[in-house]
Amino acid sequence: MTPSEAFVETMAANGVTDIFGIMGSAFMDAMDIFAPAGIRLIPVVHEQGAGHMADGYSRVSGRHGVVIGQNGPGISNCVTAIAAAYWAHSPVVIVTPETGTMTMGLGGFQEANQLPMFEEFTKYQGHVTHPARMAEYTGRCFDRAMSEMGPTQLNIPRDYFYGEIKAEIPQPSRLDRGPGGEHSLHEAAELLAQAKFPVIISGGGVVMADAVEECKALAERLGAPVVNSYLHNDSFPASHPLWCGPLGYQGSKAAMKLIARADVVLALGSRLGPFGTLPQHGMDYWPKTAKIIQIDADHKMLGLVKKISVGICGDAKAAALALTQRLAGKTLVCDGNRAARAAEIAAEKQAWEQELDNWTHETDAFSLDMIAEQEQEPGNYLHPRQVLRELEKAMPADVMVSTDIGNINSVANSYLRFDKPRSFFAAMSFGNCGYAFPTIIGAKVAAPHRPAIAYAGDGAWGMSLMETMTCVRHNIPVTAVVFHNRQWGAEKKNQVDFYNRRFVAGELDNQSFAEIGRAMGAEGIRVERLEEVGPALQKAIDLQMNHGKTTIVEIMCTRELGDPFRRDALSKPVRLLDKYKDYV
Repeated sequence: MTPSEAFVETMAANGVTDIFGIMGSAFMDAMDIFAPAGIRLIPVVHEQGAGHMADGYSRVSGRHGVVIGQNGPGISNCVTAIAAAYWAHSPVVIVTPETGTMTMGLGGFQEANQLPMFEEFTKYQGHVTHPARMAEYTGRCFDRAMSEMGPTQLNIPRDYFYGEIKAEIPQPSRLDRGPGGEHSLHEAAELLAQAKFPVIISGGGVVMADAVEECKALAERLGAPVVNSYLHNDSFPASHPLWCGPLGYQGSKAAMKLIARADVVLALGSRLGPFGTLPQHGMDYWPKTAKIIQIDADHKMLGLVKKISVGICGDAKAAALALTQRLAGKTLVCDGNRAARAAEIAAEKQAWEQELDNWTHETDAFSLDMIAEQEQEPGNYLHPRQVLRELEKAMPADVMVSTDIGNINSVANSYLRFDKPRSFFAAMSFGNCGYAFPTIIGAKVAAPHRPAIAYAGDGAWGMSLMETMTCVRHNIPVTAVVFHNRQWGAEKKNQVDFYNRRFVAGELDNQSFAEIGRAMGAEGIRVERLEEVGPALQKAIDLQMNHGKTTIVEIMCTRELGDPFRRDALSKPVRLLDKYKDYV
């Protein structure tokens, strides 16, 4: 066969049916035979969008997402998206056709050294060193993406697609993950048996391992409250009485108050990332004296961020099942106060829901000033928290939601609840703007039967709105909710808190995003009244699911701002030169 055939056949063996990217001459010989192999190349507007689509596709499906582009600029455009996929632990394979071997190093057209670009953000980099090794390296990249749960790079000199080779197409190799070591599981079970107030953190590993049912069984045996790790709101069903909401920025006060009481914390499938356990709502809630049991499939994460008592290197599903079995025949200390703990869980959750209902707007001095100013302006502007509550109420069943980075999007963490895993996608630790919309497009390709909604602020929307054309061109209907508050809110909040409201580059003078959407061939709905929020979302979902239409729901919001990402991220300014003495 030819190397192009070996490449395509190996992808087909790994179940690849969709690839996101922009066509290019560097891989055109292989691209020519995608269709007869059952592979669709979905052309995007920008390669960063393609990378995010591959990320969303993999996070919903649990399979590979694949992105490809032209050597040089097409590939460099993907770096941000692959970094985001890395921190989401998404098994994305980025195929990077490279300059031909006969001109490498001569500074030719679109030449770039492509392996160093992705070195920090990939679990494995396969560079095809000879055409005869095409299938070998392709198969290894697909295997490593799944075994390491992260992006891999397949780098192919463009002249290596040609020729005649003998090749065996490797069949996919998948790890059979176990629960962890017997000794560490025994230690963990003993700690849980003696716990008076155990709390479970359900992390992204629970979603990746399809371990929600096993997590539920363990929680029910312990009567333990379950909190979601940061931005993994879909890792435990919100309708379950033991669910308490997410930790981290703009998370659930109920979750934080309950974990603060814990004497034993079981972190199931979580690396306990530093941003996800920072103080929030004025509470430094991480329990200082609790015993911490951490379960992670990557041994390098155990004890990396938080001091732990027991570390288990194992699969979240297998480990949860093993611990439940070990506790089945035991009398647990926490059995004695099960009813009291259940009452406390219910009370904290009820108090938090009541607080959210009453938290109609921000009450800091800046936000109150902005609300007063906008009351004098023409048009109606809505309070973001009220908008988010109405959107929550109008969410359809089986929904998928992606959120971008920004002030309103982060406040949404308090309001997004899910009953099904693989439903919530955020930019995770890389925190890049322009993430949500292309990611939900990829999710929709993987699960066309599910409603797909992206949340974006007007700043982040400007980085991604062009992918509306991808939706329209290729009949991938999704719904985008754009919070139009005319500012880069998250960073502007720092200028409020640290720089005496000296606003530099924070204001956005926008056109109507609903009208721009209509110009692109989508539907556009502008919302200026609170009672219109829920019906607008419901109409957009109807257009998506029943009429195949993408809709941009533009919601006009006040300039009020929620808490900053981190109060410890900046220091009060000091000026030593006389000309800057007033800039304090």
